[in-house]
Amino acid sequence: MIRRLVATALLLGPAFIAVADEGRPAPGEANPGGATTQPRLATANAFSASVANIGFDDKMTFALGRAIFRKLWVSSPSSTTASDGLGPLYNARSCLRCHLKNGRGKPPEGPDDNAVSLFLRLSIPARNDADLVTLQRHGVVADTRYGTQLQPFAVPGMTAEGQLHISYTETRVELSGGDEAWLRSPTYRILEPAYGPLQSDMQLSPRIAPPMPGLGLLEQISEADILSQADPQDRDGDGISGRPNRVWDQARQTEALGRFGWKAGNPSLAQQNSSALQSDIGIGNPMFPAATGDCTAVQAVCLQAPDGNTPLQDGLEASQQMLDWLLFYSRHLAVSARPDAADPEVQAGRQLFHDSGCASCHRPHFVTAETPQLPALSRQPIWPYTDLLLHDMGEGLADHRPEFAATGREWRTAPLWGIGQTQTVSGHNYYLHDGRARSLLEAILWHGGEATAARQRVISMPARQRTQLIRFLESL
Repeated sequence: MIRRLVATALLLGPAFIAVADEGRPAPGEANPGGATTQPRLATANAFSASVANIGFDDKMTFALGRAIFRKLWVSSPSSTTASDGLGPLYNARSCLRCHLKNGRGKPPEGPDDNAVSLFLRLSIPARNDADLVTLQRHGVVADTRYGTQLQPFAVPGMTAEGQLHISYTETRVELSGGDEAWLRSPTYRILEPAYGPLQSDMQLSPRIAPPMPGLGLLEQISEADILSQADPQDRDGDGISGRPNRVWDQARQTEALGRFGWKAGNPSLAQQNSSALQSDIGIGNPMFPAATGDCTAVQAVCLQAPDGNTPLQDGLEASQQMLDWLLFYSRHLAVSARPDAADPEVQAGRQLFHDSGCASCHRPHFVTAETPQLPALSRQPIWPYTDLLLHDMGEGLADHRPEFAATGREWRTAPLWGIGQTQTVSGHNYYLHDGRARSLLEAILWHGGEATAARQRVISMPARQRTQLIRFLESL
């Protein structure tokens, strides 16, 4: 009977699959990317392989995209016509600097560690009608002096905007059985602001670089399937009220479903890539052509700095061809198999994951849409463990910075596939949007808001069950 239910759910596509009571994973669960899945590697390159089902010609395109992803941009003018245009203010010189090995970023581990893979988004509250129009197109109102994000680096002759400083306070959490955990709560400050005093109502939102495997598969989940999981009014009374973010689609010049970024602020990988290229590195491109990156009107020297625009790149710093290669690469990074999916301890943890209510937001299963232009990613049964919707995560995780429809307490459900490989790929175990959690258990204990009941069930579990739950997450 259960096998028939699972088979039916697979055919229906987005339906949530109930946990089999036979103590075995559902069919296909060990290959979370369907036919795209690559074998699980115990090396730092585990997130760097292309999807398994592309042909030789596509592997060449993937390699070209990887070269763009790794390209170190240099300041203008320079002797190169394909790599200049850096900044003038910037967060990193390449995509790879933030997304090291395509893995998860981290906060600085001390005063001598840089914050390349953690940056601060900046904004101010809307103050007039013009700001309300800006909110519709950009989701936030940029700070008039410092723009939309803090730029801690600058090309020669320019001054960086300032430096991120983090301090932590620790709070003890009692767990059942006499166990305990400690949560570190961060406080963020901007040191040495170089372009004038910071506004008292400036909104800060720290973000680490998210892991990249499986992004193309997430993009292929149909909008209808995502919206079918939404329950903004919590009509079913389960305490979970996932909401879609509605954002601005720059290419189509219309509103669209947001699905990428910590608050689902971008509707497509093309827009995610293009906005990061311009805002993080300062590279003008077809979708966001300003060669001055995130420079503001009060940063006059920045606005007058030489740019890297060239006829060889369509009159820009990065051509459409570069963006196309980069898009192919980011779409076709593979997720890894789960060889331990049938392990009894993993299965016990899987049951606890569902019983605790975690799967209400971390939806296990979808089937991707049919997209003839992307045959490798089409109609794949996938297990990303996300609903791609916004949820109130409580005051503890709130950044108090709205982004399009997302409130200051809402975050998009993060995909969990690959989370157990964080140490292997990235060399650390820091989780959540700003890396404050130092273990998977701490990440769970930070969950509040709609996830409060699930967190409390984990706190009340016998210690062995918490170990089994973590074992399941480590298998993903």
